Amino acid sequence: MKIEECYQLGRLTKAWGYKGQVVLFLDVDTPEDYLGLDSAFVEVKGQLVPYFFKVDNLNGNKAVITFEDLTAEQAHALVGHEVYLPLALLPKLEGNKFYFHEVVGFKVVDAEKGDIGTLASVIDHPAQPLFQVMKNGVEILIPVIDPVIKQVDREQKTLYIEAPNGLIDLYLADFNK
Repeated sequence: MKIEECYQLGRLTKAWGYKGQVVLFLDVDTPEDYLGLDSAFVEVKGQLVPYFFKVDNLNGNKAVITFEDLTAEQAHALVGHEVYLPLALLPKLEGNKFYFHEVVGFKVVDAEKGDIGTLASVIDHPAQPLFQVMKNGVEILIPVIDPVIKQVDREQKTLYIEAPNGLIDLYLADFNK
């Protein structure tokens, strides 16, 4: 399994107790959806390695897990590593809800400016995610917030937005001269 075919579920954050349990921080909106999870990939030295485990306890976004067939020392050595699941396991989203990786490559159409380019990436900035839209080599950054996103057309691979007034002009001012 390649990392490009997966999404990051979370990170093993610390050892728990003395029996080899570890805390898995679940970086997801609904952690309870993963209560029955019994396996995942752990990134070790740039490779995804499959591990089986059992979820012993879930408190908010933190799950205490016990790995199968690992000693306490081996399990504790995985602390700090990221945990992944295949993209195929992501539930399908509808309407204007989307996964960041899903809309990369979409055409971006603004209500006022029309076609403003192609969505090159989504920058998951701690303060607020940003769409990185590229138009003829010019980068346009658009905040990823509900009032901006008007429609996600998966069939046409088009994202319809209504950017804040004047924002796009800031980026394209030199381009239009």
